[in-house]
Amino acid sequence: MEPKSEENIGAVARVLKNFGCSDFYLVNPPDIGKKAIAVASHAYDVLRACEIVGSIEEAIENSAIVAGTTSKHGISSSKHLRMPFFSPQQLKEKVKAGKSEVLSILFGREDTGLKREELMLCDIVVCIPTSPEYPVMNLSHAVAVVLYELRGVGVDEGMTSASRAIRLASVEDKGRLFTHVETFLDEIGYKEHKKEKTLLMLRRILGRAELTGRELQTLRGILRKAEWKIGKRSNLTERDVGAFVELKKINR
Repeated sequence: MEPKSEENIGAVARVLKNFGCSDFYLVNPPDIGKKAIAVASHAYDVLRACEIVGSIEEAIENSAIVAGTTSKHGISSSKHLRMPFFSPQQLKEKVKAGKSEVLSILFGREDTGLKREELMLCDIVVCIPTSPEYPVMNLSHAVAVVLYELRGVGVDEGMTSASRAIRLASVEDKGRLFTHVETFLDEIGYKEHKKEKTLLMLRRILGRAELTGRELQTLRGILRKAEWKIGKRSNLTERDVGAFVELKKINR
């Protein structure tokens, strides 16, 4: 995401080739010139094939799950933006045990990392366990550590043919679900100051769950049924409400 240095871009391309990766997306990078080419060395083909896009949404549109990286993990439940977090090794275990078809790993700027709104687009958060005295790693070094831990995980290892057949919900479909949830919270009068945190927690929970398309539609069906029920009750007349209250008293 918006790397500052073209040398770092070249270094990341080299790391990608070191670990057999080729899908390389750059969001609003600087001009890529001779410095990046020199640092990339024999990974010039990866650098040349990189996709330059204008937003994170474009970069992750074909992803099943998005992992955002941060050097500032939360230390309490109040730091909900970065909690809970995975180490790179834990991310590998999740990928091996899960059903993710396309995992995208999002790295931030060299100086400020990922912004709040960018981390909120991520299903899970990854943090490399470094010294608290100096936790921020060089961009290409961080990429190297994560890809090293993920080595050997792919279609042929850790994923059965049955799990590959399961189609996970797309980023676009998950976006529709969270928009639906936000509307639903408004409909039930959910407290405004709690809404953002609640939506983020739901995103983290559902991100770790790796929803299939069918599971996502089931959740939306439950929301629609609840909305219908709420709408039906809101159409009750005062006489209906009075009768309902009287009936409750009798039943007691």
